[in-house]
Amino acid sequence: MLQTLKKNKKSKKSFYGVNSGNYGFLMNKFSSKNIVKNLSRAKLISISPLEMVVRNKRNQVKKHLAINEVSILRQSRQAASLSIYHGSKNIIKKLVSDGVLISTPAGSTAYNLSVHGPILSLNSKKLSISPISPFRPRRWKGKIVNDKSKIIIKNLNPKKRPISAVADNLEVRNAKNIIIKTNQKIKFNLLYDKNRSLQNKIKLEQLRNETS
Repeated sequence: MLQTLKKNKKSKKSFYGVNSGNYGFLMNKFSSKNIVKNLSRAKLISISPLEMVVRNKRNQVKKHLAINEVSILRQSRQAASLSIYHGSKNIIKKLVSDGVLISTPAGSTAYNLSVHGPILSLNSKKLSISPISPFRPRRWKGKIVNDKSKIIIKNLNPKKRPISAVADNLEVRNAKNIIIKTNQKIKFNLLYDKNRSLQNKIKLEQLRNETS
């Protein structure tokens, strides 16, 4: 689903994802019997992706879109050493961790939730910045920022502590500097079954018991 949307980023068509496997949060439940009826009643929702611009150690610039999240991950046995900016404001001078994750509302119930990040309502117009296994500062829980924000992440020690930047499933290795922002010019139009909209799925996850 993610690959299909990105390949058709210039299309103004609507997309109805069908999950015939085990789990697909952005998809609809497969029903050969009701597919035509479900399609005719489906509700439309539009989402914008994150745009990740990465400069690597060779000063090459790579650009990718992320619908769920951008993950900054340590690339070796050494923990990552990162500085994170929200616009011109330095929100954390030095984060020593396995990495950090920037999530959209649509992706906030996926990898973001597994690293104890917050679930964001689809209409919240927010992004989540969540540390992955933070070592210093150990109790930093991350930050929620406006989705119009530009987030800048710098690798403080690229030689000893290399990192990868991953947009959903597209990886750029040996990243030195990463800029992440919402690309408001791109709109993905998604269709969902009447009683299983993306908003309802997110609300269910917000209410779900930790043990369930």
